[in-house]
Amino acid sequence: MGDQKESLRKITHTLAMKNEEISNFISTLKQSLDNLEANSNRVQEDLQSEFTALHSVLDEMKENMLTRIKQERASRTYELQSQLSACSKALESSEELLELANQTLCSSETDGFSQVSDQYSAAAVTVTMAPAFRLSLKAKASDNMSHLMVDFSQEREMLQGLKFLPVPATPEIQVSECQVCDNTVTVVWTLPEPDSKIDHYILEHRRTNHEGPPRIREDYPWMVVEGIREMEHTLTGLRFDTRYITFRVRACNKAVAGEFSEPITLETHAFTFKLDSGSAHQNLKVEDLSVEWDSSGGKVQDIRKEKNRTNSPMHSPARSALMSPKRAPTARPGRDRFTAESYTVLGDTMIDAGQQYWEVRFDKESKAFAVGVALRSLGRFDQLGKSSASWCIHLNNWLQQSLTAKHNNKARTLDCPIPSSIGVYVNYDEGVLSFYNSKTKQLMHTFKTKFQQPVIPAFMVWNGSFSVVTGLQVPSVVQSGQRKNSGTSSSNASLT
Repeated sequence: MGDQKESLRKITHTLAMKNEEISNFISTLKQSLDNLEANSNRVQEDLQSEFTALHSVLDEMKENMLTRIKQERASRTYELQSQLSACSKALESSEELLELANQTLCSSETDGFSQVSDQYSAAAVTVTMAPAFRLSLKAKASDNMSHLMVDFSQEREMLQGLKFLPVPATPEIQVSECQVCDNTVTVVWTLPEPDSKIDHYILEHRRTNHEGPPRIREDYPWMVVEGIREMEHTLTGLRFDTRYITFRVRACNKAVAGEFSEPITLETHAFTFKLDSGSAHQNLKVEDLSVEWDSSGGKVQDIRKEKNRTNSPMHSPARSALMSPKRAPTARPGRDRFTAESYTVLGDTMIDAGQQYWEVRFDKESKAFAVGVALRSLGRFDQLGKSSASWCIHLNNWLQQSLTAKHNNKARTLDCPIPSSIGVYVNYDEGVLSFYNSKTKQLMHTFKTKFQQPVIPAFMVWNGSFSVVTGLQVPSVVQSGQRKNSGTSSSNASLT
């Protein structure tokens, strides 16, 4: 009996699920019908609007052409009527002169030859000066209006061939031609066949931590770029704080947008980390990726006692195939934050493989500032560059401004302008640590060593402030410069 009830319960549950699916499908169909009605009305209104606009254009052209014909007719009518009036007056005057001449010739008076001769000469002169002799007997205007005739046969054929605009074909993104470098992404796509009706393209992209097509639920929304006229687009100024970016594109004509292309995911590997506030000196106020000196910080908090202190490096996880940095625990296990005159804060991500790059912007009026890398074993009293566990560039602004490279309590003064921001490049496998002017990418100093343990970004500031920029790829100019100098010996061997 129990088995039968369980079987009936399963069947009932399955039927209920099926009923819910059918109910949802019915709701979907009803919504589709409503959408169909609304969309049909919309396209009908759009079509009516287009034909109304076309009729308006034709009516305007018709009025302009009729006006031109009327103006041409009025102008020619005036010319011909003026010429007709002049000819009529000349004809009337000529007829009067002819009558006078005939009367003179037929005169029967014989009062004297000289008198008749004088009258005849005067009549002859009058006749030859008549307006009829000065008129041009060629019409000043033509009565032909054929030059204002129109032939709409070609336009009529075009209108008869008018059809609905086809939906644009779906573009295809060419993954092999897409480029990711210098925190920019260039996406290139093609169409199955040329389409002169395409007006523009719409590109959508969103960050993701998953390789492959988009998932149903993603943490980041789609970002939209509209009005693209070419079949490629470059996104600039990106922060690569996720491992991948997914792209899709669709074509649009004047009326409709086509389907989105198959989405593609491009790897946007970059070094991303945060500041470990748990490691920060009491006088350092850490907010996100910014640090500010706070002289009152150490006075209101007690320094915790050391318990189970260890100088052994934190174990580094096994290297992945991509040789990516490792996220370290936020707290420094078994030790307190930096103290005394070690005004230091560390990043929260270890570097144990590959090439990484980040930048730091600092206040050049700071009394002291340093940036570099350190081992996790760096002592809580150690200042950057004054032990074998750290390498840095140090700005001293106390008595006389100077910029030095420091490691293992050795320093080398750098003969270069003090920049407003510094780029830090680490090639862990090659044992290279380089510092650059982040704006000009001019090399400031290079340490060459062999890292025995994972290293971590390290910073120090006294009476000043700084902010860190992460999510940056190694700039192309830095990579090319490193390749160029890879075969040369280091001039900083005394510090390595």
